[in-house]
Amino acid sequence: MVSLKPEEISKLIKEQIRRYDDELEVGETGTVITIGDGISLVHGLNNAMSGELLLFPHDVYGMVLNLEEEHVGAVLLGDDEGIKEGDEVKRTGKIVEVPVGDMMLGRVVNALGQAIDGGAPIVSEKYRPVERVAPGVMTRKSVHQPIQTGLKIIDSMIPIGKGQRELIIGDRQTGKTAIAIDTIINQKGKNVKCIYVAIGQKASTVAQIVEKLRKHGAMEYTTIVSSTASEPAPLQYIAPYAGCAIGEEWMENGDDVLIIYDDLSKHAVAYRTMSLLLKRPPGREAYPGDVFYLHSRLLERAAKLNDELGAGSLTALPIIETQAGDISAYIPTNVISITDGQIFLQTELFNSGVRPAVDSGLSVSRVGSAAQIKAMKQVSGSLKLELAQFREMQAFAKFGSDLDAATTETLAHGERLTQLLIQNQYEPMPVAHQVLSLFAAKHKFLKPVKVEQVKLYEKEMLKYMEREHADIIHDIDEQQALDDALSQRIKDALTSFETEFKNMLEG
Repeated sequence: MVSLKPEEISKLIKEQIRRYDDELEVGETGTVITIGDGISLVHGLNNAMSGELLLFPHDVYGMVLNLEEEHVGAVLLGDDEGIKEGDEVKRTGKIVEVPVGDMMLGRVVNALGQAIDGGAPIVSEKYRPVERVAPGVMTRKSVHQPIQTGLKIIDSMIPIGKGQRELIIGDRQTGKTAIAIDTIINQKGKNVKCIYVAIGQKASTVAQIVEKLRKHGAMEYTTIVSSTASEPAPLQYIAPYAGCAIGEEWMENGDDVLIIYDDLSKHAVAYRTMSLLLKRPPGREAYPGDVFYLHSRLLERAAKLNDELGAGSLTALPIIETQAGDISAYIPTNVISITDGQIFLQTELFNSGVRPAVDSGLSVSRVGSAAQIKAMKQVSGSLKLELAQFREMQAFAKFGSDLDAATTETLAHGERLTQLLIQNQYEPMPVAHQVLSLFAAKHKFLKPVKVEQVKLYEKEMLKYMEREHADIIHDIDEQQALDDALSQRIKDALTSFETEFKNMLEG
């Protein structure tokens, strides 16, 4: 038996303690190996978690994305100037999180939830991690309540329900953001909290949106999460998740929330930038293989919770920008397959003055009439078919001069419908007004009206109804359905307005 002298035992114990200290140190602090392009490889940090916040010198935060044997790959959530190789990096033990609660309403914040609107700093008792598993199937309820956009063409044919994910897709400058902003403005007084996430946009564009929302009194129930084009890619990457975390807090408290991601094309590009710098293998069209998971784990968090969990909802309107109307490209097809329908905007329609430039043929809502009030279903049931027939006949009518009476009538009706569905920006329409307009079209009250006078007819008709038949508008809102008696009252009112409109034009 080998006997150890006391001093040798003491030396062994000291060596073990020193090794243990080293291991502890390697687990909690690390050393910068490389730094550049907002990406850092850090040696050590054996205990780091994926998505954990790291503290770099000069109070710059980073986020762990790659966990490898020898080092961790982190992205910097700030400027990497002044950080050099050999600098010490500390673990914080926290996953990236944002402040949540009602103090976020009316504020413009960055991707980390810090105020950037010049107001007081945001002080919150509660924080939520930006990444989180989506609610499961059993915690959800089917989508059954409408979230009104105030736009006739959408509320009548492509209805959006609370808890739905409806994609807004189209080329540059076709009015995608306009639809989102109108929808936010239309939530005034409807007890819906709104979040607008601006990803990779110009700071001046975001400032204009804030100004428009303030002007229409919508900022009091809205939070803007902004990560502009001048900010590092990692901040653009976490911005939508941060917005979603803010919304989930309200949803779980039983509130209805609307969130707009503008836009996810730029989000995918920011993620691609980060991933390729972290040496993640690129796949199709040079995007990393998990770019589908990037958007699916974000959009799956939109839900309508069941009654036991408070019946709150989070409705997502992601925006995707296409190139030359190509909806079969990689990112558009990814997001189309994740969402419950899409509103497709067409450049040709936009340029010909049809605004919102919604292509009613390619647009679809997979929730459908479950997200409409009965009155809207009654007046808009045949609308999509009528417009489709009109578009088809319009194409043929160009080549033929001899048109039979039925074709001429379909074309005339289609032209008037198209005019009726045109709507100015920042003028969302209450649902009762929409029902009256579409009722007039369905029951051929527009037939004697000239195409160029359809807008005037609608404007004057709604004024007349407000003035002379406020009870009808009240009953539509109250009953949310048209019975025979109410339909007859509307017909009588429209017939008497016909005379007034004729006199007005002649006078």
